[in-house]
Amino acid sequence: MKRFIERLQDVWRQHDSLVCVGLDPEPDRFPALIASGAAPIFEFNRAIIDATADLVCAYKPQFAHYAAVGAEEQLARTIEYIRQHYPAVQVVLDVKRGDIGSTAERYATEAFVRYGADAATVNPYLGTDSLEPFLRYEDRGVIVLCRTSNPGGRELQELKAPDVPLYQQVATLAAQRWNSRGNCLLVVGATHPAELAQVRALVGAMPLLVPGVGAQGGDVAQAVKNGQSADGTGLLISSSRAILYASQGADFASAARAATATLRAQINQHRTPAR
Repeated sequence: MKRFIERLQDVWRQHDSLVCVGLDPEPDRFPALIASGAAPIFEFNRAIIDATADLVCAYKPQFAHYAAVGAEEQLARTIEYIRQHYPAVQVVLDVKRGDIGSTAERYATEAFVRYGADAATVNPYLGTDSLEPFLRYEDRGVIVLCRTSNPGGRELQELKAPDVPLYQQVATLAAQRWNSRGNCLLVVGATHPAELAQVRALVGAMPLLVPGVGAQGGDVAQAVKNGQSADGTGLLISSSRAILYASQGADFASAARAATATLRAQINQHRTPAR
């Protein structure tokens, strides 16, 4: 089996897309016909996936949106549906796990065995031994929080450690220590374009998951220009609400497709070379 980075490179080329759609279901925003069904989250996700799969490189289900409403089975069905119908598209399970010892091993098993995700997000605050159980899955991606898109991220991530901000230390550790198996990525928010450029300079071609465009207001052009790798790839630019809820009517799937196509075109306009 190819490694995650290789599979990601394949779908970047096949779909000419750096778009990652966040599957963050909010049932109170579903159209009435979907909301009244027996498995509304799965049915909503399936409609979004069918409408957008040829336009994206990845889907990113956020675990809490499923666990909070007891919908883990619908999450598993969603991932299996992508596997069966759109196998080139990668699945990033957004869990932000961070623990040690046997607990970290269980979390890695949950992400990569129970749910069969291609990649998972992790929190590096507990250090290398908290990441190692994930990194051992050499064919899967391990996406480390680095400079997150939320305003409160600066409270810790910009602290000097000791001479550079903590997020730069995380980036350096990722590039020099954690990526020995070639399966490490970083999360860097589009709301911090200058920091995105700094991280890119530190990590070379390592792929970056970039949330924060769309509803959070990150600038697409700046994210691409500052974050792309030398070949015009290297990014998974994630948007959730702006795509999922482009319409709350019966046309929600076609509206999601239009929003995804628009985002892909905006991204490709600023890639080097421009698409």
